[in-house]
Amino acid sequence: MDGCRVDPLLDRCLVCLSKNLSRYESDLEPLPPHLKDKLITLLCVQGLLTDANIGRVLHPSVKKLDLRDCDVSDDALRLITCCRQLKKINLNSSKGEERTSVTSEGITAIAQSCPYLHEVTLKKCCSLTDAGVLALSLNCPLLQVINLSGCIMVGDASLEALGQNCPLLHSVDLSATKVTDDGIVALVTGKCSKNLKEIHIVRCTHVTDDTVEAILTSCPNIDILLFHGCPQITDRSVVALEQLLGSKKLRQITWTV
Repeated sequence: MDGCRVDPLLDRCLVCLSKNLSRYESDLEPLPPHLKDKLITLLCVQGLLTDANIGRVLHPSVKKLDLRDCDVSDDALRLITCCRQLKKINLNSSKGEERTSVTSEGITAIAQSCPYLHEVTLKKCCSLTDAGVLALSLNCPLLQVINLSGCIMVGDASLEALGQNCPLLHSVDLSATKVTDDGIVALVTGKCSKNLKEIHIVRCTHVTDDTVEAILTSCPNIDILLFHGCPQITDRSVVALEQLLGSKKLRQITWTV
């Protein structure tokens, strides 16, 4: 047995519980919060949290939920509203398919109940509209990271709201959305301009060189800027990069012209 690692009995019991969840669902609610936290992590990794069982393991002190591999909808989000200390929620669609079951209604419910949210990732939540992002901006002033990549119904109104209400915002992914120059200018000249470090506008077909120039002139701390696959961006942006950045080196930058 020398050199062999033996998992603690508690951990092995929780793994067994997660693998036989249907048999013990009625026994989950009385578990103390620290055990529920461990169980939530296990169930998230295995993609086993659903609308039907998530309410049994949630508790008011939950700080983070990674649901990217879980089949959940607005029904689950309404149950998550009990987690008023929630700081991070990941609803990305990690399976390559669009997530249609999460809408602005569910996101609004969370935004109105979880004011301490720092990070919200919603990649490919294609049913999300500006209404959901507006709710986040109005109710979650501590927001720092938001991923709206592939949210095809999100537009300029979302960016205007984020710029006006989220001064701590430092990372924004707007790839494959319908945002335009007007929205991005409103964002990067808003209250978060000095904090913005990372902006993704990959495959945003409506943005032009004006967007790139606005980011470079308004965001002194920009460190990552991705804008490849934007057909209206030209060599003018490359010139702007050379002139406006000067000797400053970005940690990551991609573009196509």
